[in-house]
Amino acid sequence: MEENPKTAKQIFILSGQSNMAGRGGVCKDHHHHNHQYWDKVVPPECQPHQDILRFSAKLHWEKAHEPLHADIDSKKVCGVGPGMSFANMVRQKMRVVVGLVPCAVGGTSITQWGRGEVLYENMVKRAKESVEDGGEIKGLLWYQGESDTSDIHDAEVYQGNMEKLIENVREDLGLPSLPIVMVAITSGDGKYVDKVREAQLRITLPNVVCVDAKGLDLKDDHLHLTTEAQAKLGYMLAEVYLKNFAPSWKRFFSCLLCLK
Repeated sequence: MEENPKTAKQIFILSGQSNMAGRGGVCKDHHHHNHQYWDKVVPPECQPHQDILRFSAKLHWEKAHEPLHADIDSKKVCGVGPGMSFANMVRQKMRVVVGLVPCAVGGTSITQWGRGEVLYENMVKRAKESVEDGGEIKGLLWYQGESDTSDIHDAEVYQGNMEKLIENVREDLGLPSLPIVMVAITSGDGKYVDKVREAQLRITLPNVVCVDAKGLDLKDDHLHLTTEAQAKLGYMLAEVYLKNFAPSWKRFFSCLLCLK
């Protein structure tokens, strides 16, 4: 008997701030002061597919398409993020239905994602609701830290705050080994970008891996990734996830290393 696609969903939480929510293709409207719009350019890697779903703000599954965070990071104009290219690679390589649970909100600091805070509790609620009709939470993709680069104290305590977040979300979801794929920032609001990056790259908790965004192209605002960079980042996140957390792909990458 063929398995119901609903029960086969491999679910990934997308969280953090604006570069996870996606600002690829978001442009300034020069005719209207402080007004922005999305150019609606979707690269091939980020195209929708029937086997990629998203969990809406109203807590129901629907076919995923850019911008993934439009009804979540709703006070900002959203564009292309890394989620769709990530999902397309995982779908292609693993032949599974991928469910994305967008939770990222632009301009947020790590303390706003502490247990008891609105953003954190909403993320946990959405994650729990996402498995109500079947499927399994397979990982959390995290891209945040730009808002913690302005103050030296925030940068210095970032590692501890991030490690606590990982501990809390695993405990609250009842998934003590939940894979976390986080991004080391390449930009920020302040002068302590390197300090936050170092904190992110220092984290050595089990089942936590870090993808470095350094070198990816930024928009003219020197803060947000371009559409092309977001598509590339999604592939980078997928490759790291498959290499570290997908059993058959872990064996594949191990064999490649043996041949070297």
